[in-house]
Amino acid sequence: MAQPASHVLAYAPASPAQMAEFMAHKLSYHADAWDVAEDLRAGVAQLVVIDTRSEALYARGHVPGAINFPHRLMTAESTARLDRSKVYVTYCDGIGCNGSTKGAYKLASLGFTVKEMLGGLDFWIRDGQPLATGSEPGTMPANAAAIECAC
Repeated sequence: MAQPASHVLAYAPASPAQMAEFMAHKLSYHADAWDVAEDLRAGVAQLVVIDTRSEALYARGHVPGAINFPHRLMTAESTARLDRSKVYVTYCDGIGCNGSTKGAYKLASLGFTVKEMLGGLDFWIRDGQPLATGSEPGTMPANAAAIECAC
């Protein structure tokens, strides 16, 4: 009996150089929850984390240090106060929500440097990261036990 053809190899894989270039390119668009948490713990000043959800959802729980800026409110006028020298990291509820994508698109279209946090608040919580509540950003607890990245 003939061995079935490979579904994985039905399309030739990229060369190592092509794959490295593609993966580096891909990483320029996204950050994961662990990387964001580590940078917040370290106080990396070049980053601003933006929760793109509604004020009510933000108040129930958000990434400590994140500002609330719902993507629906992002315009040239409303973003005029943002520092263009910063890198903005957008997030929303998670993979079933595209608020972070819409926010990243709007900010990038207005000339801001942006990354999107993969998995949003869902992956943040799954990673065991702390939450801040209320209408203020709060801060990432410096003494919060850093989880060990499982990847």
